[in-house]
Order: sequence, then structure tokens, then C-alpha cells
Amino acid sequence: MNLSYWEKKSFFGKQHLIIVGSGIVGLNAAICYKQKNPKNSVMLVDRGIIPQGASSKNAGFACIGSAGEIISDLKLNDESSVFLLVERRYKGLSLLRKIVGDKDLDYKAYGGFELFENDQKFDECVNKLDYLNKKLAPITGIKETYSIADPDILKFGFKGVKHLIKNNCEGQIDTGMMMRKLMKIAQDNDIILWGGVHVKSILRNSSTTGIEIEQGGIIEADKVLICTNGFASELIPQITVKPARAQVLITSEIKNLRVQGSFHYDEGFYYFRNINQRILFGGARNMDIEGETTTEMVNTDAIINRLKEMLNDIIIPDTDYKVDMTWSGIMGFGQNKQPIVKQLYDNVYCAVGMGGMGVAIGSLVGQEIVELMMNS
Repeated sequence: MNLSYWEKKSFFGKQHLIIVGSGIVGLNAAICYKQKNPKNSVMLVDRGIIPQGASSKNAGFACIGSAGEIISDLKLNDESSVFLLVERRYKGLSLLRKIVGDKDLDYKAYGGFELFENDQKFDECVNKLDYLNKKLAPITGIKETYSIADPDILKFGFKGVKHLIKNNCEGQIDTGMMMRKLMKIAQDNDIILWGGVHVKSILRNSSTTGIEIEQGGIIEADKVLICTNGFASELIPQITVKPARAQVLITSEIKNLRVQGSFHYDEGFYYFRNINQRILFGGARNMDIEGETTTEMVNTDAIINRLKEMLNDIIIPDTDYKVDMTWSGIMGFGQNKQPIVKQLYDNVYCAVGMGGMGVAIGSLVGQEIVELMMNS
């Protein structure tokens, strides 16, 4: 880079901490670190002009997991790890609401609902509701985290839905407002935010720790933290984090829209919510798991058409609307949905693999990685 003395000194000089990835985890880690170390310099860099990945592209669900999703997870993982993850999601959401504030999140406690089209899956969940509620009571502080909500089917106007189970601890947020507020908090704490910076590699030799950027040049740091989630394997291929594309659409405004809340279907593979008088609908990744294991941010006809089909047949039948926008974001999945929060090398750390629950768990993970950095 052709830098002046002033540019090098004030913008590209050695930092105490460089964080790669300015999404939910990166921003929370930066804020937490700076508040604990106010005299230390912190730089956040991101490949996008604004944070990329999933942080600014998610559906804005403040959720901890539907009954069907948790029961599915229990079939694959031990009980303690499943409920520990649910607890971390709940604590993470509470922390996010404390840091940002419900007003700046536009938090709405409408509840989360799981749809069932057949009795078999519903019966499986109902048979375990008491068990789930007893396990979650110490976490959520209420006796019934989950409750049957079949009367709401008619209220919402669904077609072909036989049953609903409500999660009484869930809500929805405005993702854009959340990210703007976190960025403002970071700037108010004198944290440097750089967008449009593509990191080529992490430097970790005996004399230099830092990052090499595509624009040409090296920025040194005492410590480097990687928070690139679904893109993690590009910089740290030894970490097993698989990217997972999430495709989303949003409808035009719908007169007298009856849907209100955050909704899950098919163990969380489909999800939708109201945004004022619109429906945001995403998912269908399970139609093509292999094809959706990608970092390419595009939409595919097969998945978008499937979402439209479900809108027409189930969610808003006999309703005039058009699709105003489609987009996609990249999530990151570690093993068993558990985030990877660890030291990689001397002075190099990572916090990646949010398992599609970055909104819920990102704030907590940001604090966890800071604690690890400061104690190692």
C-alpha cells in the first residue's frame, strides 16, 4: 500500500487486537474487550462494506429452539450438551437485549410457533413437552416454555396445519437496527471499523502476528481473533466449520395480515415471520443440503419456488401478494451445532460456527472468547 506517515500511524499501525469479521460475534467481542481494556486499540475488519455472512441477512428471530428441533438434537447428541446449548442461547439473547436495548432491537415478544401438518410428529413432541418444560424451567424461569396453541391456527389463517406448539420465551428483532446499534457502540468506544477489507492470511511467525490484506500490506497486532463464521475455513482450514446458505424472500405488504410471531416448520428448516404487513420466509435448505453447503451468496429457483409454494398453500392461502425481494446469507455449522471458541496458536484465536443461531448466541460467544484471550 502507498501510505502516508499519517495513514500508517493513525489507521494501519500495530494494534493490540485485530478482529476479522465484524458480525454479531466480532462486534460483541470488540466491545467487550475494549470495555475491559480501554487503553488498548481494537480494529475490526470485514470483507463487506457492511458486515457480510449472516449477521445483517438473518431473519431476525430471537429464538432458542423449537420443541421439534430440540427433540431431533437429542436423538443425535447427549442430553447435557443439548440443554447447555439451549441455555447459552437464552443467556445470549438476554445479554444482547441488555447491551443493545429492546427499543434499539425493536424487540417484539410475540412468541415462537412450530407448525405441524401430521399427527405423528406432533404426538412425538407432545409426549415430551413435560420433560422439555422441566428441563428448561431453570433456564427460562417459567413453568411452561412450550405450550399447545392449536386455537391460534384459525387466528393466523393457516391452511392444512393441524397443530401448533408455542415457545413462550421467543420473539423477533430488527436485524438492521441491531447491527447499526452495535456498530455505533463500537465506534463510541473508539474501535476502528474497516469495511471492504479482504484478509488473505493470518500471520503467526516468531516475530509477527497480524493479518495480510488483499489490498496489499500487513497490519500487525498483539492478538488476532477470527470471527468469520461460515467463511472460517478460508483462513483456518483446520477448523471444521461447514458453510450453510440460507435463502430468504420477503413479500409485498399484505392487507389485513393475520400472521404475527416467529414460526418454525420441519425441525427449523423452514422459518417465517411478520415484518409489519409483510411475510419474511426462509429455509428449504434440506431440499439440497450438499448444494447449499456453499459460500456463494445467490438464490436458486428450486428453493425460492418451494418457499412460494408453501406461502400459497399453507401460510397465506388465497392471498394476493408479490415477492418484493430475495437474498441469501451464509451461516456456519460446527459439529453438533456447538460454536468453536478456542485458541488456535500463540496470540491467534477464533469464535466461529454459530449453527444458525448467531442472534441468540453471538453476544455470549463474543464475551466468552474475550475471557479466553485475557486468561491465556
